[in-house]
Amino acid sequence: MEIPGGRRRGACSAGPEGQPAPEARVHFRVARFIMEAGVKLGMRSIPIATACTIYHKFFCDTNLDAYDPYLIAVSSIYSAGKAEKQHLRTHDIINVSNRYFHPSGEPLELDSRFWELRDSIVQCELLMLRVLRFQVSFQHPHKYLLHYLVSLKNWLNRHSWQRTPVAVTAWALLRDSYHGGLCLRFQAQHIAVAVLYLALQVYGVEVPAEVKAEKPWWQIYTMDTEIP
Repeated sequence: MEIPGGRRRGACSAGPEGQPAPEARVHFRVARFIMEAGVKLGMRSIPIATACTIYHKFFCDTNLDAYDPYLIAVSSIYSAGKAEKQHLRTHDIINVSNRYFHPSGEPLELDSRFWELRDSIVQCELLMLRVLRFQVSFQHPHKYLLHYLVSLKNWLNRHSWQRTPVAVTAWALLRDSYHGGLCLRFQAQHIAVAVLYLALQVYGVEVPAEVKAEKPWWQIYTMDTEIP
C-alpha cells in the first residue's frame, strides 16, 4: 500500500496549531480497516479496541516509513486476539484482509504466497511485542462507560432517556475515538465521561439538579475511581 509522502512521526503526534499530522489520515484509514476486519472476524468490542491500541502504540515508538501499516494492523489483530483470549486463526485473518482489499477476488489458495503472508504476520507480531516490551494489556473505557450509562439512566427522567439515543451515540463516539491515539493520551475513565458528555450535548439533555449541585456530574465520575 502506497503511503503519501512527507515527514513521518508517531501516531501520537500532531501538526502545527493542533492540526492532525499528515500521517494521521493514514492511521485513520488503517484503524478503520482494523475495525471492519474485526467485525467480519467476529471479534468483540474489547479485542478490537486492543488491536487499535496496539497499532497506535507501535507507531508512537516507530517511524511510519519503516513499516507497512497494514501488515502492522493485521498483526495487531492477531496479537489482540491472543491478549484478550479470543484466538483467531491466521488463515481467517488473511482471507478477511484479502477480501477487504480485493472484494471481487477469490479466496487465497494454500500456496507459497499464503504461507509467506502467514510467516510475515507471525514475524511481525514478534517484532511488535519486542517494540512494545510485551505490554499488550490495556485498560479500556468500555466498562467505565457502561457504569456511567447505568448510573445516568437511573438519574435522568425515564421519558427523556427513552426518546434520545444517548447510549447508542456514546458507544459510537467511543468506537470512533480509536481511529486516533486518544486511547494512549488519556485515562480510560476520562475518555468514557468525555464521550458521554458529548452525547448529552448533542441531544441537549440536561442532567437533573446540575445547576444546584456543588460539582458538575462529570467531575464526580472522573474522580480516579477504579472498576475491576
